[in-house]
Amino acid sequence: MVYTPPESFMQETNMSLFIHLALWSLLVTAAFTTETDIACLKSIKNSLEDPLNILKSSWNFNNSTEGFLCYFKGVDCWHGDENRVLNLNLTNMGLRGNFPRGIENCTSITGLYLSGNQLSGTIPSDISKKLRFLSVLDLSNNNISGEIPRSLANCTYLNVLRLNNNKLTGQIPAEIGLLNRLRIFSVSNNLLSGPVPNFEFVFGADSYANNLGLCGGPLDPCLRSPPPIEFSSTFITGFVVGYMVAIALVLYTCFWLSVQKGSKKKPIEKKTKKRRETIVGRRMDIIKQNNQSNISKICEVTSNFSKQNVIGSGNMGTMYKATLPNGWFLAIKKLHNSQGFMKQFVCEIMTLGRLRHSNLVPLIGFCKDKKEMLLVYKYISNGTLYDWLHHANPIDWTLRIKVAIGIARGLAWIHYNPHVQTAHLNLTSKCILLDQKFEPKLSNFGGALFINPNETQSTEDHFIVNRDFWDIGFVKKDVHSFGMVLLEIITGKDPDRTVKSVSIFNRIPKESFTDFSTSSSGFYDAIEKCIVGQGNDGEIFQVLRIACDCVQDVPERRPTMLQVYRTLRTIGERHGLADDSDLLSQTEIAMFRFDMK
Repeated sequence: MVYTPPESFMQETNMSLFIHLALWSLLVTAAFTTETDIACLKSIKNSLEDPLNILKSSWNFNNSTEGFLCYFKGVDCWHGDENRVLNLNLTNMGLRGNFPRGIENCTSITGLYLSGNQLSGTIPSDISKKLRFLSVLDLSNNNISGEIPRSLANCTYLNVLRLNNNKLTGQIPAEIGLLNRLRIFSVSNNLLSGPVPNFEFVFGADSYANNLGLCGGPLDPCLRSPPPIEFSSTFITGFVVGYMVAIALVLYTCFWLSVQKGSKKKPIEKKTKKRRETIVGRRMDIIKQNNQSNISKICEVTSNFSKQNVIGSGNMGTMYKATLPNGWFLAIKKLHNSQGFMKQFVCEIMTLGRLRHSNLVPLIGFCKDKKEMLLVYKYISNGTLYDWLHHANPIDWTLRIKVAIGIARGLAWIHYNPHVQTAHLNLTSKCILLDQKFEPKLSNFGGALFINPNETQSTEDHFIVNRDFWDIGFVKKDVHSFGMVLLEIITGKDPDRTVKSVSIFNRIPKESFTDFSTSSSGFYDAIEKCIVGQGNDGEIFQVLRIACDCVQDVPERRPTMLQVYRTLRTIGERHGLADDSDLLSQTEIAMFRFDMK
């Protein structure tokens, strides 16, 4: 479902939301935590049953090179050259067992995704001590039982908490309502009871659905007294007489006590009120200090947003490289000082906040006050695909096909995610970042749309999204954009000139794509010369056909990104680009089969 922030969130102007994970205190630490992170993943692998052998085949610890953990399935590191876990995504792997207590050794982890497995047992009561800097916790769609621990309220950096579709019992601890950074929360489809917490950010009834014992908030009001019980007339008469006598005695006693202690009551009330005002005042001081500290430290690491630190710019704002005291880097996007970009700001947060994937740029945090809107990302060191195609030394065909596979994999994942399906709608080579190993990361989700795959209501423009309309109007637009990027990868031409290449390729007979002939003049007129004649011409023609299929004028004739990804993956295997680190989940395969019907 497309996310539209509530009015209160859109009008906030005097509150710094956060740079999560105590960003500065965490990142200033110079010592790496390599050994503990290795021990963390070893413990998780040993403690969980792995019937699909996903961890067994991917998590190989017989390696001593720096950063080898970062190639494990589901592991996202702070930096590609160090074994320091940023996020752990073990979604839909069929894992069994209890909550992995060894996770506490991943001391710098910020996101834990265990959804869609068969985990049982309870949530650790000391979870806040194990995961101090956690901003995303997703335990949904498991068999976890017991009560929700109160200590979750001490995970003060939580932005996303999903506990839905489990067997949790008892009440939702009221203390969780103090998590003022929480923006996504769900406990639906459990066995919970009692009143819902009083959150600062309002969550809808769907966050609590199918818990028959829950009440309050967006749900039905909680009963203040039990339902009436029928008694005989004799009992009622006796009860009323006794009740009236008791009331008279109580009133007399209260009157006498008030006379005796009346002189002491007002000083006590005055003292209590003063103490309460002092506590509130201290909390406000702490908030103000944190706001000033966050902004001042951001200015410090970007040299007050100096021009020397600019690494990119666009319609929304400017991207700066931030250098931390320990030598690490972050990328900070400073949006233009305009409320017109609030919608894009929120959309970027809500999209990258709920979608974590190896081919999506990691959003680390965000900050907003009266004057500034800031987004903090993991720094991707190799620049954009556009720069490599047009302003750097030519890259060979193997790297180009690797980048194409990664882009297709990322788009297929967001299109067919079982929890929230997303259309990027603004894909170009300028928003595709490359890390040191040329693994592409999709960015710039400020204009994205997303829906719940089980629903058809879009709240952004108040219209009903028909499934066919969603696929043709939005998803196939991404397919067309990918085809244009693929042509740009093949031709090496600027995007505006790529359109001309489309007409050239469309004039080439379709049979030429399978029966390659070096006499095809259209081929030499359009393909970048540095990749021709290197033994890959047949593959280039095959990828050309994929690109031309993607950019067809009729959206219904375009393939899905899952079809494109599977075809490109087959080509990549010829170059040793095995994709074992990111195989499609069973749910995604099922969706692919449904899409092919």
